[in-house]
Amino acid sequence: MRNAPRQFLKMGERAGKLAFWRFFFRAPHIHSMTTPSTPSTPPEGTGATPRLIADDGDLVIEDTVRWLERAVIGLNLCPFAKGVHAKGQIHYVVSAATDARELVDDLQHELEALAEISAEKRDTTLMIVPGCMEDFLDFNDFLALADELVEAMDLGGILQVASFHPQFQFDGTDVDDVTNCTNRAPYPTLHLLREDSIDRAVEVFPEAEAIFERNMEVLEELGSDGWAALDVGPRCPVHPPGAAAGGLGPQP
Repeated sequence: MRNAPRQFLKMGERAGKLAFWRFFFRAPHIHSMTTPSTPSTPPEGTGATPRLIADDGDLVIEDTVRWLERAVIGLNLCPFAKGVHAKGQIHYVVSAATDARELVDDLQHELEALAEISAEKRDTTLMIVPGCMEDFLDFNDFLALADELVEAMDLGGILQVASFHPQFQFDGTDVDDVTNCTNRAPYPTLHLLREDSIDRAVEVFPEAEAIFERNMEVLEELGSDGWAALDVGPRCPVHPPGAAAGGLGPQP
C-alpha cells in the first residue's frame, strides 16, 4: 500500500497539492473580457502535428466522451465525474492549435468563457488539443504557462488548469505501468476547473489519498489487456500513431 499519491513526472508540488481533485471533478457563448497582460512567451512549434481538419472535431470529442464514460466513470476513477456528465455541465472544445503560442490564445478564450458563465450551466471545460503537444514533457512544461495565464487574467483562486495526456507517466514508474492510465486520455487535454468545485469536493471527501490508492488497485487488477479492451484510444487521423490513451510501451 502506498502512503501518498506519487508525484507526477517533473510536476513536483504543483501536482501534489490536491492532486486527485485536479484529476477530474471540474469539462459557446463567449463574452468579452478585458485582455490580460501577456504571460511568458511560449516557444514556437512545440511538438506540432498537421493542423486539425474541421470535420475531425466531432470525432475528437466523441473519443473523449467515450474515454470519460468507459474509463473515468465506468471504472469510477472519479466519484464526481458522473454527476457533472449527467447534468451536461462539462463543456468539450477542440483546439486547432499547432503550437504553444496558438494554444495559449485558445486557452485564454476558454478561461474567459468559463469565468463568465454560471457553474450551473458549465461546471468545467475539457479543452482537447489533438494538433500539438504530443510530447508529454513539452505538454508538462506548457502547464507553467497556463498557470501564468490564469494569474495574468486575475483568475487565480477562481479557476485553475489541470491536464491529461496519452503519454502521462508518474514519477518512479515505467512507461508501460498500467497505473499511468489513470491520467491518460486519448489526446492532450487541458482541464479547466473552478476552485469552488474543488473546495466542495474536498469537503465531501477530504481523504483524497484513499481514492487515489483505490484507483491504483483498480488499474493493477484490470491490467494492460483489460485497459486495452475498453477501447478508449484516439481515432482522429491527425494524432500521431501509437499514442492511444493508456497505450503501453514506448511512444514514438
